[in-house]
Amino acid sequence: MSIVHSDGLGQFQQDNAKPHSLRVATKWLQEHSSDFRHFHWPPKSPEMNIIEDIRDSLLHAVEKRSPPPLTPMDLLTALQDSWCEFPPGCLQTLVESMPRCFVSLLRARGGPTRY
Repeated sequence: MSIVHSDGLGQFQQDNAKPHSLRVATKWLQEHSSDFRHFHWPPKSPEMNIIEDIRDSLLHAVEKRSPPPLTPMDLLTALQDSWCEFPPGCLQTLVESMPRCFVSLLRARGGPTRY
């Protein structure tokens, strides 16, 4: 975190998935809690995670490639190329949408949202 966010403004996002809430992960987070800010994420809300949007965009871009990737190395190259071809500002737009997404989730009391 200190390398990526040397300004100290980075936040750790925990999606509360079962593997991430295991005792060892929880203990590590508690031991390192002073190293970064922890963005508390409502349990069972993966649809609010921008990583899902990024993954879907990458997979869609790879599926549109011609010829399609046939080997693991072709897939890696296609993913890397697709990542480099992301429209400028796409990731920033997703990040900036998070406060609105979070408000929608709070209004839905942790349930499904239409956002």
